[in-house]
Amino acid sequence: MALLRAPAVVWKDPGGMYTATLVEDDSGQAAVGSSAAEALSALQDWCVWTVKHQPWAFSAPEMQRPRLAWFQVSVRPEYVLRKRRFPVEESVTLPVPVVLGDLPAGLTLCAAPTLNLRFTCHEDEQVKELVAHYVRERVSGLSPASVSRLWPPTHLELADISVRLPSPGPKRTRAKVLEALPLVAEPVTRQRGRLSPRAFGREAEIADLVKRLQADRANVLLVGESGSGKTTMLLQAAREIERSVRRDPERDPDQAPLSPMFWQTSGSRMIAGMRYLGQWEERCEKVVSELAEMDGILCADSLIELLRVGGFDATDSVAAFLMPFLQHRELRMVTECSQAELDAARRLLPGFVENFQILSLASPAGPAAIAMLDQLARADRQNLRIEFEDALPALVYRMHRRFLPQAAFPGKAAGFLHLLFERAATAHKPRLSLADAFEAFVADTGLPELFLRDELPLDEAEIRAELELSVIGQAGAVRAAATLLTTFKAGLNDPQRPLGVLLFSGPTGVGKTELAKAVSRYLFGHGQGKDRLIRLDMSEYGQSGSAERIFSGPQGEPSELIRRLRAQPFCVLLLDEIEKASPDVYDVFMSAFDEGRLTDRFGRTTSLQSAIIIMTSNLGAGKGQVLGFGEGTEPDYEAEAMAWFRPEFFNRLDAVVSFKPLSQDVVLEIASKELQELSAREGMQRAGIRLEFSRTLVEQVAKAGFDARFGARPLQRTIESLVVAPLARYLVRHKPRASTLRLGWRDGSLSVVQA
Repeated sequence: MALLRAPAVVWKDPGGMYTATLVEDDSGQAAVGSSAAEALSALQDWCVWTVKHQPWAFSAPEMQRPRLAWFQVSVRPEYVLRKRRFPVEESVTLPVPVVLGDLPAGLTLCAAPTLNLRFTCHEDEQVKELVAHYVRERVSGLSPASVSRLWPPTHLELADISVRLPSPGPKRTRAKVLEALPLVAEPVTRQRGRLSPRAFGREAEIADLVKRLQADRANVLLVGESGSGKTTMLLQAAREIERSVRRDPERDPDQAPLSPMFWQTSGSRMIAGMRYLGQWEERCEKVVSELAEMDGILCADSLIELLRVGGFDATDSVAAFLMPFLQHRELRMVTECSQAELDAARRLLPGFVENFQILSLASPAGPAAIAMLDQLARADRQNLRIEFEDALPALVYRMHRRFLPQAAFPGKAAGFLHLLFERAATAHKPRLSLADAFEAFVADTGLPELFLRDELPLDEAEIRAELELSVIGQAGAVRAAATLLTTFKAGLNDPQRPLGVLLFSGPTGVGKTELAKAVSRYLFGHGQGKDRLIRLDMSEYGQSGSAERIFSGPQGEPSELIRRLRAQPFCVLLLDEIEKASPDVYDVFMSAFDEGRLTDRFGRTTSLQSAIIIMTSNLGAGKGQVLGFGEGTEPDYEAEAMAWFRPEFFNRLDAVVSFKPLSQDVVLEIASKELQELSAREGMQRAGIRLEFSRTLVEQVAKAGFDARFGARPLQRTIESLVVAPLARYLVRHKPRASTLRLGWRDGSLSVVQA
C-alpha cells in the first residue's frame, strides 16, 4: 500500500460548521463537521471508502509543495435577461483564496476550492493574471446576489490528509523483508509462552479495545495504575484481532503469510545506538513506513518515556517527532500511562494526547478482585496440576489490600499468586495451603507473621522489650515507636499515608539512628533481605535545586532512592539531619507525608504507603546542657522543631520524639552491650571462644568512649582500639580453642586470662 498525502482546505461557514475539501478534487465532494479536525477526519474516511470500493473514482494527488495565497480580483456583477447583459454601475473586489502547487512536469497547479476552479500555468508571474481571468469568467453572468454567495470565509486553512493507495502490479508472493522495525520492536503476540496470563474479568474492556483498534482504526491510550492489567489486556486484544484477520473470508488464500500487526517497543529502544544528529529521526521514519506497509500498530510501553527521551525536553522528544504522523493517520499507536502521567503529558506536550482515544481501566476491588484471583488460580491449577485451598485467593487479596494499598489489582497480587504455584511445581508439592501464602509473603515483605494474622494477639510491652534490647536509656522514644507499631498491627493507620512520620530530636550519639534500625529489624527484618533501612544524609541536599536529585540521576535515570523504594516498598526511610535540607526538598517530602507517594515532573509516582519515614534532628540539642553525663535542663525539642519548620510541614508529622542525653549508668550499660557483641564475631565463633568482661574494663571503655558533644558515638572506635586490637594480637600469638577468655583492665592496658 502506497501512503500519500493529499492537500486539502478547511474553513468555517457562517453557521459555525466547518467544511473540508480536497484541493485537486473537481467532483465537488466536501465533508462537514463541528470542528476542523472532525471535518478533515470525515473527508479522510470518504477517501478511504472511495479507494476501497470505487478506486477508479479516486486520483492520486500530484501537487507538491502546496502553499496558500490570497488574491483580490475586481469583478462586475450583471443581470442577464433574454441573452442581454445589464452590468451594475460599480465593480466589487472579490477575495479569492488560491492553493498553488508544483506538478511533476514543471507546471504550477492553481486551485480556488471555494469557486471550484483549477488551472495550470507555466510561470509564477502569470498566476495573478490568470486568477483574475478565470475568476471573471466564473462570475460572468452572475447577479450581485449570486456573487455574494461566492464570497469566501474570513478564515481558511491549508491542511493535508493521508490516503493509502493500492500498490500496482501482481500480488506479493512472499512477505516484505522488514529492516528497521525488528531492530527496535518485537511482535506483541510472540513475546510470551504457552502460560501467558489472561485478562480475566476484563471482557468488556477488551471488546471495547478491539472495536477501537479494528473498526474505528483509532490510536488508543490505556490509562490505569501500574498493575491494573493494561499490558495483559492489550496482549489479548492483539491476539483476537490478528486471529480475526487470518480468518477473514475475503483474504486471498494465495496471499503471503501475514506479518504480525502489533509491535512492542519503548522510547529508549527507538533511539538506542543513535549517536549523530538526525539518526534516530531517520530510523523512526523507516519504522513508520514499514508499519504503514503492513497496516501495523506500534505499541509503546510508556507514554511518558516517549516524551522524556530524544531531546532536551518534550518539544524535541520522540513523541514530538511522531505527532505529525499520528495527526495525518500515517501511524497507529497504542501506549500506556497512569492518570498522573496523563496529566503530566498534557502539560509537557500539549496536543499530543489529543491524537489518542482514552480507555481508562479501573482497578477491581472486593468480590470482583477475589473472583479474578480465583480464576487465575484455577488456570494455574489446570496448567501446573497443583491444587489449592479454597480460601487462598481471598487471603492473597486481603494481604495485598491491607499491606500494599498503593498497588493496583490484579498486578502484584496476581504475580504473587502465580509465583506460589510455580514454586509449588518446582518443589513438587501437590497442594498449596494458606501457610504457604503466609510464608511467601513474609519472605517478600519482611513483615513478621504476627502482623499478617489478625487472630494472633500482640502486647505493646513485648514490642518495647524487643526495641530496648537495642536502644538503652530512651524509654520515651521506645514507647513512641512501639505505639506506632501497635497502631499498624491493629490496622488503624491511614492507608493513604506512610505507616508513620516521626521526627527524632535530641543530641548526637544518643540512639536516634539505632532506634530507626531497631524498628526496621523488628517490622521488616523477617524476609529474605534483612537490610530494610534506607538512609539519606540530608546535608547533601542543602543546595537550591536539590529536590530533582531525590527523583533522578544526572542522565535522567531514577535515583538510587527511587530504585530502592520501588524494589522494596517495605522499609524505614531515614532522613538524617533533616534541618540541613533545602526548602524545595521540604516541599517534596511534605507532599510525600500527606499523600504517601513521591511524584516527579513526568507524573511518575513512587509509593511510601508501606514505609515508615523517620527524620533525625539536632535542633536545640546545645541548649540547656552542661558538659558531662546528661546533666542540665532538657531543651523543648518540639518547640525548637516548630520554630524551625514551616507550619504546613510540621503539621504533617505524626510525632516529635525527644531523646535524652545519656546518663553515666546508661553509658556503662551500652558499653557492656557493645562488648558482649564481640563474642558473635566470626573469629570468636570459629575458634569456639567465649568472652567475659570485668567491671573495671567496662568502666574504662565507657569513660574513654563517651564524649559530651558526640554522646556514645565514639564508643565503637574506643572498643576497637582498646579491646579488639590487643585481643587480636593475643589470639594470633596463642591460638586458643574452645575456651573462655576473661578480659580486664590492668596498668593501662587490656589483660587476657584464659580460664
